[in-house]
Formats: sequence, structure tokens, C-alpha cells
Amino acid sequence: MILGIGSRIKHPDHGVGVVTNVTSKMYWVTFIENGLETIDIDDDFEVIEGVEDEVDTVSFYEVEKTLKDILKRYSDVSEVVPIADKWKGGTMVLQPADVDLASKELPIETFFHKIVMVRDRIRVMEQKINSSNLDDQDKIDLQQYITRIYGSLTTFNVLFKNKSQQLVGSRSK
Repeated sequence: MILGIGSRIKHPDHGVGVVTNVTSKMYWVTFIENGLETIDIDDDFEVIEGVEDEVDTVSFYEVEKTLKDILKRYSDVSEVVPIADKWKGGTMVLQPADVDLASKELPIETFFHKIVMVRDRIRVMEQKINSSNLDDQDKIDLQQYITRIYGSLTTFNVLFKNKSQQLVGSRSK
């Protein structure tokens, strides 16, 4: 039997406590002596007073993580993408060849944010294409264009702090 929230237990190492959260593998228990601890559902402990868990056991963390994954996949919500430390506070200067024209300066973070927004919107477009009713050949053709777009943007990978968040075009084998 899986214990529900509110169950009281006595653990050999942590003492007496109350179950405050339950996941599929763990109990979160607030112990009188030791505070909040997580213990395996199969751990050895005595049940002082059990409360039955009447619903499928899913923690708030699991629900939140699932919701974030869905939002990330199907919306314009973008993840936090950090800029490489060496570019923080930097300025990008666009200097025209004609000396009579003024140069344009902007914070690198502003430019980086625009690159990340383009990347995220391309990802959304890619997902919409893949889930559309287009025939397979059209999907393949559009996917090749998207891959080339990513490849054209790889120049800006130098701005990304995390390699896993960089833009990737087609890879040679």
C-alpha cells in the first residue's frame, strides 16, 4: 500500500514524521527531529497511522515539469538562454565603409536576445510543420530549408554560453 499525505511514520534513522508529499518512488517526510527528508517508498519504517492514497501519485514537481515541457514544445515561450560570460556588458558596433555615415552601437545582449528569439520561432515552425497534414515529401523539403537556416545562423554560436543551446545545421558524416 502506498501511504498518502498526512500519514505518520517512525523511521529507524530519522525518528517520527509526517508524509508531506508522495512521488512514484519517494516519500517526502517532515520529521520532528531532522526536518524534511526524502525516503524511498520501499525504505524500512513503521507506519504509526496510515492515510490511504486514493489517487494516482504524482508530485507537484512532476506536474510542473510536464507543463513546462508542453509549453516549451507548443508555444512561443522560450527557455532562459545565457550569453557567454565574455560578451556580458559588451557592445556590438556596425561601422559603415562610408566615413560620412554614423556607426550603430547596440548591447550584445540585445542582439543575442534577437538571435535566440529567431531560433525559438524556427523551432516552433519546425514542430508545426512536423505535426501538419502536409505530405511526407513536403515535410522533408521544408525540414531541409529549416536545417539550412540553422546552418546560416551557426556563426552566432560564439555568443552562447552553453553548447547544448547552440544552433546546429546539417552535420557532415
